[in-house]
Amino acid sequence: MSQAVYVQNTHLLRTSSFDLWKRLRSLLEDQGLDPATTVLVNLFPDGGDHEFGQCIDEDGRVYSFDLVYDRETPKVAGRAVLRNWADITDTWQQRSFPDEIVNAFIWRPPSRKTALPA
Repeated sequence: MSQAVYVQNTHLLRTSSFDLWKRLRSLLEDQGLDPATTVLVNLFPDGGDHEFGQCIDEDGRVYSFDLVYDRETPKVAGRAVLRNWADITDTWQQRSFPDEIVNAFIWRPPSRKTALPA
């Protein structure tokens, strides 16, 4: 059985050394998100010059964005920019891919651990 796309995307976001993923980590940090705790629900081509993405932050806020770069030109992924960044926490159920978002919420690892006294 293959892994869900959000599991694969989140793994790539957190570990990949490719320019695109390094750049996306940096751009998310610029938005105040920690890539180590962010779940990348999806990221896919949505035109010749950008990819559409959605993510969930550590606090359960949901964001959508476009990652813009010329996908046809080699070595430009490291200069990608975010456009159309939007907090869709209150409206994601009425937007694109609500089933993927709800499944990513269910899957996402807990962000905080509670230590109980012995």
